[in-house]
Amino acid sequence: MPGTTGNRHAAERTTTTRPVRRQPSGGAAAAIGRAPARRRWLAVIAAVAAAAGVIGGVYALSRGEDGARGGEAAPFVGGDLHVLASVEDRLYVGGHDGAAVSDDGGRSWAALESLRGADPMGWAQTSDAMLVGGHPGLYRSTDNGTTFTKVSGEGAVPDVHALGAAGDTAYLASPQAGFLVSTDSGVTWRSRNAQVGRGFMGTILVDPADPRRLIAPDMANGLVTSADGGATWTRLGGPGGAMAAAWDPADTDRLVAIGMTGSAISSDGGGTWTPLQVPDGTSAAAFSPDGGTLYVAALDGDSATTYASTDDGKTWTKL
Repeated sequence: MPGTTGNRHAAERTTTTRPVRRQPSGGAAAAIGRAPARRRWLAVIAAVAAAAGVIGGVYALSRGEDGARGGEAAPFVGGDLHVLASVEDRLYVGGHDGAAVSDDGGRSWAALESLRGADPMGWAQTSDAMLVGGHPGLYRSTDNGTTFTKVSGEGAVPDVHALGAAGDTAYLASPQAGFLVSTDSGVTWRSRNAQVGRGFMGTILVDPADPRRLIAPDMANGLVTSADGGATWTRLGGPGGAMAAAWDPADTDRLVAIGMTGSAISSDGGGTWTPLQVPDGTSAAAFSPDGGTLYVAALDGDSATTYASTDDGKTWTKL
């Protein structure tokens, strides 16, 4: 939550078991965020870099019971925009003060009142629940993302900055708790690596074909990847100050990374990167379930503006 969280976004050094596979081919030509929010992000990145040391080591529309406001063209998210998620036929967006859902591809939105003040930063869909994380903790929905309840008791985790899931396996990153794993759809959690994940942000990509294969946006290291369920990590590349990662569900080698130094796209799983032109201020991205559409979101005042592209960012349509 830039501008209000200070060093809570700062990453600790992550250990690695092998060298960087390939250096990224360059940052995106489009600068991210020329508004005051960009200056707040830059202050966060400075704190992240200082804490991380040498970067070379990677160590649906609500149905009334939720009290949703319907029909918003631009959803309210507050002072920062953290996450954009595409789950089945719905889009979700979240930021500092709120979250919203769209049932019609981003043309209209309804506020999720049960996430008001939850500061949504990570979003994940398990086999039987939807999970959202933010500074207040972890939230869970068992009614297809219509209403959310803050998790308490054994499954509670404080200050959740990143989430990802495939099937019953879910992963969580916290600046306080490190990197955690759940094998029961997020009901209970156990530590996988207490020193990793403190700088992760947004969506952790989990391969449905191999839930041990992960990619995460790390604000200190760009994208990072794991082949062993998060026990060890390797630097993958992409733009620095990574805030968001997305892949094509139909081709997980097709990757997009959004960072403070630009945005980029890869067709070979992050081996090489090409600059990606995105709308000014973009801080989150997601692919449609069929991979045919790339969505991005940018902060406009205290609302989110979403865009769609069907040609890998060559052209964008404002939703």
